[in-house]
Amino acid sequence: MKILIFLSLLGLKLAAAVTHSLKYFYYASSQIPNIPEFVAVGLVDGVQVVYYDSETRKAKPKQDWISRTTGPQYWERETGRFSGAQQAFKANIEAAKQRFNQTGGVHIFQTVYGCEWDEGSTEVSGIYQFGYDGEVFISFDLEEQTWISARQQAVITKHKWDSQAISAQKKNYLTQVCPDWLKRYLSDGRSSLLRTVLPSVSLLQKTPSSPVSCHATGFYPDRVSMFWRKDGEEIHEDVDHGEILPNHDGTFQMRVDLKLSSVKPEDWSRYDCVFQISGVKKDVITKLDKAVIRTKWGKTEIKSNESSMGMMIYIIIAVVVLLVLTGVIGFIIYRKKNVKPLPSPANSSEVMEQLNPKT
Repeated sequence: MKILIFLSLLGLKLAAAVTHSLKYFYYASSQIPNIPEFVAVGLVDGVQVVYYDSETRKAKPKQDWISRTTGPQYWERETGRFSGAQQAFKANIEAAKQRFNQTGGVHIFQTVYGCEWDEGSTEVSGIYQFGYDGEVFISFDLEEQTWISARQQAVITKHKWDSQAISAQKKNYLTQVCPDWLKRYLSDGRSSLLRTVLPSVSLLQKTPSSPVSCHATGFYPDRVSMFWRKDGEEIHEDVDHGEILPNHDGTFQMRVDLKLSSVKPEDWSRYDCVFQISGVKKDVITKLDKAVIRTKWGKTEIKSNESSMGMMIYIIIAVVVLLVLTGVIGFIIYRKKNVKPLPSPANSSEVMEQLNPKT
């Protein structure tokens, strides 16, 4: 469940069928029970490929293909950089607490960094941002190559980072290093990452007065669209679109609800649910039919399914602001070598100085 939560935070929908992404998400917290103080997750096209937390203290592969195509040195390097980030984030929380004149309590420091690469146009974009306690702290403007402070407490950090060579390092990482590694991962994991899997689609209804949920699960990739139609035309009124959520096996699920209060019994046959997935011309169409709706009122199967889905959506809504603001910590250093290393963070002391400069 914890892994799914973190994946959900970073489960960004890709803008086009040929757009691919490599993103890393770091999450540090203080005084939150039953959750590791630090978690790092790496994702390729929204699929988790690496995981690290402060309890296991070891980077672990989450896909078979990355296990097959990497060696012990790769995982030692990943563990080392995540361990360094763990120490840096602990220091950064303390630094941020000082900036905001805070002493104790629950606090969260999050970042996400990475790139998107359009396979068709070869266009590259990147994200590199910090967030603290649910609000934007500081972010990197790739086009202008400058830092943007969203809080007064971040201005001192902006001035220091703008005066150093950090911006050039970040641009190099986002536009060169990250896309190169993304292409390598896509090549190594082609059979998995570039596959297409159609969903299983069901109509669910919790109670006689509840909306009918068109629920699709088991599909891949997450570049999909699902909607209700009436007489062949997409409808928006009385329709509620759910989030795309990850399944434990690397596939995805989503739902679209239709309120029946405005649907006349004699008009049911005029409605259908349409599922579209990138790369597949034929739509998956499910007619609104009482005979195929899984009701099972009073039983636990659907209630449990919807309850867990509802909890996941609640979590996503609670942190969606963090998704916008979170980003990478500003300490990726890249040196050109014959054999490219993975992007590596600077040591903890340097990161702490960047966030909490002495000047």
